[in-house]
Amino acid sequence: MTIIEAFHEHLIGKIGREKFDRLRTIRVGIAGAGGLGSNCAAHLVRVGFRSLKLVDFDVVEAGNLDRQFYFADQVGMRKVEALRQNLLRIASDLELEIEDRKIEKDSVGALFSDCAVVAECLDRPEDKSLLVSELLMLKKFVVAVSGLGGYGSSDAIRLHPVRENFVLIGDLQSDIAFRPAISPRVSIAAAKQADVILEHVLSGD
Repeated sequence: MTIIEAFHEHLIGKIGREKFDRLRTIRVGIAGAGGLGSNCAAHLVRVGFRSLKLVDFDVVEAGNLDRQFYFADQVGMRKVEALRQNLLRIASDLELEIEDRKIEKDSVGALFSDCAVVAECLDRPEDKSLLVSELLMLKKFVVAVSGLGGYGSSDAIRLHPVRENFVLIGDLQSDIAFRPAISPRVSIAAAKQADVILEHVLSGD
């Protein structure tokens, strides 16, 4: 048995063959490959998702290493390519599509047309709002984040179901302009995004 086969069998032992197979059929869009997107993508791969679309226009910087799923030797690389490499180190059989571009209003539909679920992982509030509004019109299941800055009080990072197809995660207060994004709370929010997506897909909604 190969390592990837053993990895699959271990997951099947936890969630069952039917649910494992369901995860393999769903394509998830990751809108932004920073602290939220890179960590959320890693969690999704670790629980069995196979098909991801990674969209970002930035490069890995030294200042990203405190909270993002990148490594020192990747500084200077395009984020989507670095993330693709790192995810394939977890599971070598992934189907990863990367788009090295900024997400704009007129590109949302084309970028995520084949994604059943999208994780909103952008930085600026105006970009978050634009993406979510466009995706909801397209009837996508969207998991967004608002409020993860600073440290401590991590229990304040909660799920806020807004619509049947829209879940917001965060404390809804901590603007990262005033309370910088630091690894523990960023990772908690990213893990919650992945968990909501996992629950949604496995529940068959």
